[in-house]
Amino acid sequence: MQTVLCIGMVFPESNSTAAGSRMLQLLIFFKETGYRIVFASSAQKSSFSDDLASLDVIQEHIKLNDVSFDMFIKDLDPAIVLFDRFISEEQFGWRVAENCPNALRILDTEDLHCLRIARQEAFKKDKPFEIEDLFQLDTTKREIASIYRCDLSLMISSFEMEILTSRFNIPVTLLIELPFLLNTISGKGIQDKPTFKERTDFISIGNFKHEPNWQSVLYLKKTIWPLIRKQLPSERLLIYGAYPSQKVTDLHNEKEGFIVKGRAENAHEVISKAKVLLAPLQFGAGLKGKLIDAMQCGTPSITTSIGAESMHGHLPWNGFVKDSPEQFAEVAVELYTTKAIWEQSQQNGYEIINQLYDKKSLSERLFYRIKEVQERIISHRKANFIGSLLQHHTLNSTKYLSKWIEEKNNG
Repeated sequence: MQTVLCIGMVFPESNSTAAGSRMLQLLIFFKETGYRIVFASSAQKSSFSDDLASLDVIQEHIKLNDVSFDMFIKDLDPAIVLFDRFISEEQFGWRVAENCPNALRILDTEDLHCLRIARQEAFKKDKPFEIEDLFQLDTTKREIASIYRCDLSLMISSFEMEILTSRFNIPVTLLIELPFLLNTISGKGIQDKPTFKERTDFISIGNFKHEPNWQSVLYLKKTIWPLIRKQLPSERLLIYGAYPSQKVTDLHNEKEGFIVKGRAENAHEVISKAKVLLAPLQFGAGLKGKLIDAMQCGTPSITTSIGAESMHGHLPWNGFVKDSPEQFAEVAVELYTTKAIWEQSQQNGYEIINQLYDKKSLSERLFYRIKEVQERIISHRKANFIGSLLQHHTLNSTKYLSKWIEEKNNG
């Protein structure tokens, strides 16, 4: 049985973050494909970390800038090493390349970090985002260098694939578009969902450590919710999310119907009880876990162009996509009060999940792509000369910086 080593910045929390859900999906893929799986991180597990042992995943704690990792990976001798984001590859990639040169190195970008950061900077400066903004960021250079150093990078978004191939000229042989891997929805799964009549309240949900989520809630509080509440004075907006700080809980106001709930023990349960999910995201990247959760729960949603980016192909949205606050509020009221529109939106969500996120077909695509690269790994790496060049310089520069830190720590 071959081994897959997954190196994570943190242990996954699938009920807290979309990134955690994504990693759990990949671990399940490797388990179902027949690999022995080891998940390693230098972070400590939290009380909200997923129970990886239930998936027969071996969990290891590894040290940064420490030779113990070299001995650990040599003994493990993995066939595949998966990095959960480019920072993990920066920290451990050179050690993997030096000690297990034959291991296939895969980067799960989760989302294109440089795109999210560039959009956030543009938002702070109150200016429109332009693709050219990416070229100014150090994060862009670091992230793209990491993609080149790896044999294959998993891209969750078609928009991000397009940016990398057309604007940064990254060979498509180094990339694979792989959205969330989800079970299809039909029959009893649809019938068991609460009906339009059985649901109440608007809902917003998202990890508050993620800046786009915090700004979205602030936007709801200050601008959008007052417009909705003016037309629906007795309705409530429930705000859920992991890791709420004091500034989040301070937004709670019973009289305004703005109810801050904090962490949801079961995200799908609270989303399934709500009638409409609101996600007025103003910046971000990748695919939005909250909007996927809404579709799976049969809960129509309203979001922005940023929120819906790369999520529904050419299929009609699971509700509405509006960018102006007035239009956003207007369709929110319409969706909340009109059964026919609500039910059609719900059906749209099921179609999106079934056609674009089918776990079976996507898993087959990933399996054959990994197999293809493994079988021609020598020629694959020869064709990626820029990757070899970056690996050479990174191996030298990062290696000796790391060894200096190691000696300093030992001193």
